[in-house]
Amino acid sequence: MSFKKANVPFAGTPEQEAELRKVIAENKNEKGALMPIMQKAQDIYGYLPIEVQTIIADEMGIPLEKVYGVATFYAQFALNPKGEYQISVCLGTACYVKGSGDIYAKLEEILGIKGGECTPDRKFSLDACRCVGACGLAPVMTINGEVFGRITPKDVQGILDKYN
Repeated sequence: MSFKKANVPFAGTPEQEAELRKVIAENKNEKGALMPIMQKAQDIYGYLPIEVQTIIADEMGIPLEKVYGVATFYAQFALNPKGEYQISVCLGTACYVKGSGDIYAKLEEILGIKGGECTPDRKFSLDACRCVGACGLAPVMTINGEVFGRITPKDVQGILDKYN
């Protein structure tokens, strides 16, 4: 099994690690403790990088593959940090038919990241979603909840410039 390394360097603090180890120590003997520990770890760090998953596995005495498997199976867990500006492109049917796939590709090109990743400066992160309920404005993308509708790939750079 190969573990994907984040494109943003891990920057956990000793305080965060101490808090995580305390949570694990208090809960590791409880039945079904892995999920709650992972949820708390994500609360502490904002995401679950491989370094944090390794601490959880080591402290709980379980294989790293098990922690990684849970982290990648459940959508609630993020393996990469989220940017200051979280971009989400709707790839639902109405938006996709109107060209949201091209908008998504343009964002990947401009930002130099793939979906689910964060720019190295942690300014932008990019994700896809299935529907934001604004089908009449298709295609749609959001940045920190602000909706941009009826956009084309040519509009993307101008929208991003507002956040620089």
